Amino acid sequence: MKVDRRSFLGLGLGAVAGIAISPVGAKLTDDSSIWTQNWPWTPVPPDGKISYDQSVCTLCPGTCGIKVRKIDNRPVKIEGRDSFPVNNGGACLHGIAGIQYLYDPSRVKTPLKKNNGRFEPISWEDAISLLAKRLGKIRENQSPDTLACITDTDLGSVAGLFRHFMAAFGSPNHVTMPTLESWLALTAQTLHGSGHTLGFDLDNADFILSFGAGFIEGWGSPVACFKANASRKKRDAKLYQIEPRLSTTAAAADRWIPINPGTQADLAMAMCGILLQENLFDPEFATGFKGGLNRFNAMVQQKYPLEQVAATTGISAADIKKTAIAFAKAKMPVAIPGKGRGNGAQSLKEFAAVHTLNCLTGNINKKGGTFVKPVHNYLAFPDPVQDTVARKGRARKKIAASVQELVTKVNQSDEPVVDTLFVYNANPCYTLNEPMQAVKAFEKIPFVVSFSSFMDETALSSDMILPVSTFLERFEDVPSKAGLASSVVGLTSPVVDPVFNTRSPGDALIRLAKACGGTIAQSFEWDNYETCLKNLVPGIWKALSRDGYALVLQASPTGRVETDFAFLADNPPTIQLQGDFDLTLVPIDNMRVISTVPASSPFAIKTVSDRVIKNKDIFVEINPQTAKGFKNGGFVTLTTPAGSAKVRLDFNEGIMPGVIGMVEGLGHWFDNKYVSGKGVNVHELISPVIEPGSGLDAASGIKARISKA
Repeated sequence: MKVDRRSFLGLGLGAVAGIAISPVGAKLTDDSSIWTQNWPWTPVPPDGKISYDQSVCTLCPGTCGIKVRKIDNRPVKIEGRDSFPVNNGGACLHGIAGIQYLYDPSRVKTPLKKNNGRFEPISWEDAISLLAKRLGKIRENQSPDTLACITDTDLGSVAGLFRHFMAAFGSPNHVTMPTLESWLALTAQTLHGSGHTLGFDLDNADFILSFGAGFIEGWGSPVACFKANASRKKRDAKLYQIEPRLSTTAAAADRWIPINPGTQADLAMAMCGILLQENLFDPEFATGFKGGLNRFNAMVQQKYPLEQVAATTGISAADIKKTAIAFAKAKMPVAIPGKGRGNGAQSLKEFAAVHTLNCLTGNINKKGGTFVKPVHNYLAFPDPVQDTVARKGRARKKIAASVQELVTKVNQSDEPVVDTLFVYNANPCYTLNEPMQAVKAFEKIPFVVSFSSFMDETALSSDMILPVSTFLERFEDVPSKAGLASSVVGLTSPVVDPVFNTRSPGDALIRLAKACGGTIAQSFEWDNYETCLKNLVPGIWKALSRDGYALVLQASPTGRVETDFAFLADNPPTIQLQGDFDLTLVPIDNMRVISTVPASSPFAIKTVSDRVIKNKDIFVEINPQTAKGFKNGGFVTLTTPAGSAKVRLDFNEGIMPGVIGMVEGLGHWFDNKYVSGKGVNVHELISPVIEPGSGLDAASGIKARISKA
């Protein structure tokens, strides 16, 4: 039976009444007027034949296999795909709500070009032609390096096509957003050489030492982590969680170890010193140490004595030593880095120190341990065709090594250092610390092109939007990432025709290259993206097209790897939190809120607790001892060196005194009534701090104070 609008409202309101006792009830009724008044954007499927299509979810780094239930060829439900190597039938709430993104109110429905500050529709043909002419003028001026590009990742064929375009055009200025995978790759490169990344066999480890990683709050591949955590009790595996607050992960752990924010690197260094001093490192694995171990040992014994680190971290010397020894004596220990989900601001020193604990125990490339594995190398890109202009441009110095540095360089220069900027599947105008600096930089760049499915903060700050199809509307290879022990490449398949006038990002880029002509067009010989993908993955296309995935690297012993301690032996500085205030603000993760791209779905937002967001007011967690003189639930002004915001207090004895926690992923300001205008973007209150060893933003918190509103 087809459900019409009247029937839906009756059923829906009845359901709301039925779950009124749950935290979801009030949230679902908060915006009932919005849901009913904007009914046309949510289609009602007619009766028809039931079928299932298989694909891969790309809403987070988890890369879970999914199956999509369809009625009369219209998708109506998403479930986890059984036997898929990453998630084996599981799915998170974002994945099951994925169909909402097809009809999201903030979807960009056709190409748009900004005219006098307002977006106006433009045809694909006119948009591509206009952009190609602009790029042609850049090359005529012999300045191809003034084209820059930001992508969400450097993995997969789509990111590879952007790199390929930049190489053919003649620009070295391609940077990616910081992700957990990029930090793991940088850590592996620092300690083991280029071409490696890290994976963790959490399914078999018997001791997981987490330095603030949100193991069951979105870190890594969320569903894979959920399953590994669910099996811990059966395996009698221990989980120790080290972080300033009693998160969901800490509450589920065998032991929560509270730590002063920003001191995890010092703790890991001290633990390394204990393993070396107590002779608890693996002598057989030590034969693979490339160099610097003796110098590293001497440094940690001198610079990280137990009593000093105890005072710094707030953890007793006895607890530090006891934890380090328990970790070293476990049969299959694994230490995992990355505060929260691991995205955004992190510290290379901290990642390297935590991974060194894995190296010292010798549980590398072994069951239940850490895998130092090669990065994905399944793509077979041809060499780009380059003319003299391209070769000269590529030889010039890269403007920046990171998105944060690019923003800083643009803002500091009186002359435009970037003429045209491509942004694909990234939202730096929201996710970077002090995101308004990114907005300011975009205003200084003459022309910004956003390849985006949604009208988010970065798309709003652009001059042209080329709307890309969602993961349910296109083909794309999806390599696994975020710390999985095995390497799997999945394949998204279009389960529905594009709902709006959108294109796959690969097709858009191929069309642009052909419009540019010359050697750029010669570098893009493919007729369309589907043909391109088949040609780029000849070794695994048969498996991809048949099974929907290909296992390109199995988690199995691969022998010893060399480890170089030179970086840590030089004792890079620990990043200090900015400001002179007495309290510390830290962003915290909530599994129900997406903090990157895309923004959370209406369904997900409506499941967020009233202790996080109520109506439009955001709550911050604070220990009652810290909040003396203030009222639980009351309004205060939260101030940091970066800015201030009006927030409400949520008294929580599970957060350390002196620490304030704010959920990230809220406070959007683009036009979407379901997710925008709710709360505060915590990154607007945190200033970036560039780490000398990595050149990346490592500010995972900032000093703060509260006062009466």
